[in-house]
Amino acid sequence: KTFDFAVANPPFSVKSWTNGINLNDDEFKRFEYGTPPDKNGDYAFLLHILKSLKSTGKGAVILPHGVLFRGNAEEQIRTSIIKRGYIKGIIGLPANLFFGTGIPACIILLDKENATARKGIFFIDASKGFVKDGNKNRLREQDIHKIVNVFNNHIEIPKFSRMVPIAEIEEKGYNLNIPR
Repeated sequence: KTFDFAVANPPFSVKSWTNGINLNDDEFKRFEYGTPPDKNGDYAFLLHILKSLKSTGKGAVILPHGVLFRGNAEEQIRTSIIKRGYIKGIIGLPANLFFGTGIPACIILLDKENATARKGIFFIDASKGFVKDGNKNRLREQDIHKIVNVFNNHIEIPKFSRMVPIAEIEEKGYNLNIPR
């Protein structure tokens, strides 16, 4: 079954993601862009969401920042999906936002519609817009509003948001690390 929209907040860096999956004969063909490493299932979730979208489908997946720059199998997958234009945007979130982990996360915004015509990826560094709430960080309503407004309107703000051409991403070896 495929969907118009999919949103996911999978567990970060799951080591047992291959349990019950025949990687050599996956009936859903989720790993056509590469197989995630055995000990890190972040891209397994992203590929599952991507495969679950219709040809005009849109998705958002919250993952650890490492998916933006880790090498080897993850670099191969990332390069393949960037070249196909499936990533429309990346939003970097503050550290210590989610329960169970203090590491910073990002939202990868997927969009299959007109993917082949996509010439860039819109980046937002929202890592500094938050309030301390006990031992966690929390996005305020104003922070969320700013992120949504900037993304929807592709507003470029120095040190906060920018449309990065695919050619520039290619020059950087398909490394999507936001500060870079």
